[in-house]
Amino acid sequence: MTRREMQWRGWDELDVLLVSGDAYVDHPTFGIPCLGRWLEKLGLRVGIIAQPRWDSPADFLALGRPRLFIGVSSGTVDSMINNYTANKKVRSDDMYSEGGRGGKRPDYASIVYSRLAKEAFPETPVIVGGVEASLRRLAHYDYWQNRVRPSILAEISAELLVFGMGERTTQTLVTEFKKAEAAIGGPVSLAHDATQKALKVLRSQRGIAYYTTRAEAREIEPRLSLPSYEEVRDDKKKFAKAAYFIEYEASPYNGQRLVQFHGNKAAVVNPPALPLSTEELDSVYEMPFSKEQHPVYKERIPAADMIRFSVNSTRGCFGGCSFCAITLHQGRIVQSRSEDSLLKEVEDLNKVPGFKGIVSDIGGPTANMYKLRCKSTEIQSKCRKLSCVHPKVCPHLHTDHTPQVELLEKARNLPGIRKIHVASGLRYDLSIADKVSGQKYMKDLITHHVGGYLKVAPEHLDEEVLHLMKKPGLKNFDEFVSYFEEVSKEAGKEQYIVPYFISGFPGTTHEKMEKVYDYMKEKGWNLKQVQAFIPTPMTLATAMYWTGLNPMGRAPLYVAKEKKDRKLQQALLQPHKPGNRELVDKYHKEQSRPRNGTVIKVGQNAVVKPGLRKSPARSIVEPPKMGHKLLLDSR
Repeated sequence: MTRREMQWRGWDELDVLLVSGDAYVDHPTFGIPCLGRWLEKLGLRVGIIAQPRWDSPADFLALGRPRLFIGVSSGTVDSMINNYTANKKVRSDDMYSEGGRGGKRPDYASIVYSRLAKEAFPETPVIVGGVEASLRRLAHYDYWQNRVRPSILAEISAELLVFGMGERTTQTLVTEFKKAEAAIGGPVSLAHDATQKALKVLRSQRGIAYYTTRAEAREIEPRLSLPSYEEVRDDKKKFAKAAYFIEYEASPYNGQRLVQFHGNKAAVVNPPALPLSTEELDSVYEMPFSKEQHPVYKERIPAADMIRFSVNSTRGCFGGCSFCAITLHQGRIVQSRSEDSLLKEVEDLNKVPGFKGIVSDIGGPTANMYKLRCKSTEIQSKCRKLSCVHPKVCPHLHTDHTPQVELLEKARNLPGIRKIHVASGLRYDLSIADKVSGQKYMKDLITHHVGGYLKVAPEHLDEEVLHLMKKPGLKNFDEFVSYFEEVSKEAGKEQYIVPYFISGFPGTTHEKMEKVYDYMKEKGWNLKQVQAFIPTPMTLATAMYWTGLNPMGRAPLYVAKEKKDRKLQQALLQPHKPGNRELVDKYHKEQSRPRNGTVIKVGQNAVVKPGLRKSPARSIVEPPKMGHKLLLDSR
């Protein structure tokens, strides 16, 4: 972080300089600190610049020119999501900044930081990574500007983009740039042939995306050419088609290299990096993290306190929810740590200052995917399904929760451990589908790992909307709620479910949102928190929002884009909040008026008719017509 720290370590220069939009917290949940530890494990001298000023390159110059490369990330989340609310208002808070105050990172931070890095050190390779860059690696809809933007590769000042989880790819970067450094006999320089040779090798690697000329891209084989930037910008049907193929080609085992032309240039995205083995994942999380924020900060960083006493058990998610970016970043292959590694980390929490025996979470993107996997590596290598659990749990999915049951039992019996919470999202459809130990898992979870409230995310209750989301149906939710209440009563505990719902999701008419309203009213539930749908770059749900089409079948969808419609849908989920009851009463009054025929108007330029034709039946693995090169598995 500072020159003084370099002096303490006896360093006169760095090998790698990392730049982050987050404050510096030495925890594996924070991407840049985790990558810094990984590079340190590889024997490199690493400096981190956290939340630099963006009015000049001065902060970038503070630690000097690195010998190998500069790595840039906007932070743990997309800077636009960090800086703005769902209603596009500037946020005053930032969970990843000192004191929780906003305004510490620029909009489109990856672009801004890369340009400043290049201005500071024009001869040093700049590599951009992180969630923001990963989800903008191809042309994408930008909610905040309400337009289709080109690939971020067209706007950053960088030689390469690393997408997904970067440990394996970063190790390759280090190997190639070290060769260039040795050939040059000094810091890597873009002006030297050895550096260009290294970049040429890196452009062929998994997990790498880059920008090149149209002519060079045409020479790449094999490749899958997506509709061009100009086509997806001007034609919403082609945008929907491209969105589908980006998801369809996201498997590390059979995904193709993607090329998207941008005028006389082209964005090239290689197949994703292969998942880490259990041993490799253990080695990442067993690095010597302090799990504390850097001492330079005078005030606490809220996110640091939230995750300080949590333990990551998995990476990746095979749920494939259409609004979630995990598939496009962490991947749909679930990678699990070993039981020994996890138990050691839980026990070692006793050594962390401030730990009082309460573990805030053992989980990952999903609470209960630990050690779940495809039963056949051969099938997995060919499978093209976007979700392993939708529309129903795949028969080839190994759903046995026994390893999770045993892990939690051993963890809660460790010395110094008073309570272990499971705060990650629960896939209750998975535990219900597991006839071996799913019920045992749920019983132990409800009995031992709920601190009065259990957060679950049904997201919606209308079957058509749930299908668009790729979430389990109402029947699964009702079954889990009943079981939760039964087990809580048996355990003599007063516990409650806290359900999370999304308002304004594409395909959700006001009438469909009323189904949730009626359900809440019947249950006597008052939702404390509702997530207004935010179209994040590159997800299928965002394609639905922008195009008004379902990319899976091209059927038209109603989308609540007007402020009054979005506000009404939030009000239907939270009628008890001040001002919302009046909106709901007014809506119900308007709905009760006699209407001509069967047409119901639900917003400007939006007409929904009861009995409107449903989307044609379509397999979730069937691709849109786009050439003859794509092959499906036999399921």
